[in-house]
Amino acid sequence: MKLTQDELKKFDEDGYLFFPGRFTPEEATLMKSEADKIYQTERKEVWREKSGVARTAFAAHTYNETFRRLGAHPRLIEPVQQVLDGSTYMHQFKINAKAAFDGEVWQWHQDYGTWQRDDEMPEPRAMNIAVFLDDVTAANGPLLFIPGSHKQGVVAAGHDLETTSYPLWTLDRETVSALADKGGCVAPTGPAGSVLMFSSLLVHASPPNISPIGRTIVYLSLCHVDNHIRAFNREEWIAHRDFTPIEALGDDCFDALINTETQAAE
Repeated sequence: MKLTQDELKKFDEDGYLFFPGRFTPEEATLMKSEADKIYQTERKEVWREKSGVARTAFAAHTYNETFRRLGAHPRLIEPVQQVLDGSTYMHQFKINAKAAFDGEVWQWHQDYGTWQRDDEMPEPRAMNIAVFLDDVTAANGPLLFIPGSHKQGVVAAGHDLETTSYPLWTLDRETVSALADKGGCVAPTGPAGSVLMFSSLLVHASPPNISPIGRTIVYLSLCHVDNHIRAFNREEWIAHRDFTPIEALGDDCFDALINTETQAAE
């Protein structure tokens, strides 16, 4: 999947692009089923909320075939490599859940802020590309973006070790308010299978999910191979140390898995 010149221009201006329904309902259903299976396991890579429900599952591409294929899917890999102008490796892979009633907040932050401070990633030549595994609505904890905030560079942040189970370099209210005064605040919503790609400098967050409707999003954090991390302070399954360039699979790489699931259900 290649981005058009208009899409590249919009990404430069806003810091993100949204593609509703980029994956088919069948592909989204396959991924959601596999994510649910992972959340039911007791693995060190699966972090949980204080209530016990799953918050995030790291590195699923290393132990699950569906997510291994997603980690090399051309609809995700090719546009990121286009923007970053070269080969990429997987810096981080996570499946984030916002469980019905119990999904907790992700505070305001920049991803590169963490990657720079914790992992010594030299430059923000990295970004996220995400796939909705459920319909994401205004009610069930959508991502919140401040358009254009990526142009501010790395913003001062504090290390929040207490709000949730996951430590995060977060922005204070005054900073977020000032940025929103300039760029506003948006919440991209759409059906399962939709894709978001956004700059690692884009300021974003997501609210708690107190609705009765869960939502799950899988994130690939891709980094240019020349920009790999220099410090190994975090677990390898959180900040990967395999800098091998990703080779994109065929666009039909999910077909065999979907056919197997269909046959098993019959």
